[in-house]
Amino acid sequence: MPAEAKAAILRETGQPLTIETITVDDPGPREIRIKTKACGVCHSDLHMAEGSYPWRYPTVLGHESAGIVEAVGNQVTDFQVGDTVITCLSVFCGNCEYCLSGKMSLCESPSRMRGESDRPRLSQGDMEIHQFAQLSSFAERMLVHEHAAVKIREDMPLDKAALIGCGVTTGVGAVQNTARIEAGSTVAVIGCGGVGLSAINGAAIAGASRIVAIDLSATKLNLAKEFGATDLVNPNDGDPVKQVRNLIGGGGVHYAFEAIGLKQTAEDAFRMIRPGGTATIIGMIPVGTKIELHGPEFLREKKIQGSTMGSNRFRVDMPRYIDFYMQRRLKLDELVSQHIALEDVNDAFEEMKKGEIARSVIMFN
Repeated sequence: MPAEAKAAILRETGQPLTIETITVDDPGPREIRIKTKACGVCHSDLHMAEGSYPWRYPTVLGHESAGIVEAVGNQVTDFQVGDTVITCLSVFCGNCEYCLSGKMSLCESPSRMRGESDRPRLSQGDMEIHQFAQLSSFAERMLVHEHAAVKIREDMPLDKAALIGCGVTTGVGAVQNTARIEAGSTVAVIGCGGVGLSAINGAAIAGASRIVAIDLSATKLNLAKEFGATDLVNPNDGDPVKQVRNLIGGGGVHYAFEAIGLKQTAEDAFRMIRPGGTATIIGMIPVGTKIELHGPEFLREKKIQGSTMGSNRFRVDMPRYIDFYMQRRLKLDELVSQHIALEDVNDAFEEMKKGEIARSVIMFN
């Protein structure tokens, strides 16, 4: 039987989310229904709420979540009722060129979704409620393809596990999978929110010799030290590129990571790498924004690249990140700034805009 769920619905760009009851359908073949236990409030959700990226409305946002499987479809082989899981928006088909070449985070196969003639996964009466990122985690229940989740050990706290579903995987993965930094290399991370702090943590785990954290917030810079930053730069004190070069020498760092999504910071990331260095853009730069780079710099073999969800192979990566957490190498407790109820999600967005907290985590009964 379809199940009801309380959910936070975005009906119009720029408007507050409203708490309403929706219907979550029964699992179809290869689908699982999950009882949501925890969900992080990510900056990507705010981008969608503010219209920086186009989407279909009405929709239930949320994509950084963990929960318990409560129903499975008739062709599901990977899960059973009662499994503890993390979800991931990098839903993979397992058959396309991207999946078969190990780039599952780039999969775009329509086989992961229901067809136009099928019943919607989420609805309200006769109206379809559009699913965000094939997850829609700002709800008491989720209905997803079985390739949108990974089973995890039961002793993992679910408020921490939820953060692995996006921010942690995006930040740590960008360092270890996309850029593949070497032990002893120098790193700069621009932006010390949840993703940036995870990138710093990932660089520390990978053995970087110097890690420069860059942010306008003194609070976040102090937090960055707990995640492994060896040096702190505040752009209020002057050009951050010059500050990084003065700290590191040699023309800049080996690797720079931009975790905000702005034109200026993306250009700064490229400017602060040394010859032969690599700048990786993690942040969601708004649609239509163009960045400008100085052409001759490419003659110095400098590189700039993007990263989608940390180039993850999440069914391999996420259990490893949990082991890192259990070994106290991955900092997740420090990422959780506050636990909130679903009804407080709009307040969490406002706190995010202030730029002083790492992550708000919605807890479900």
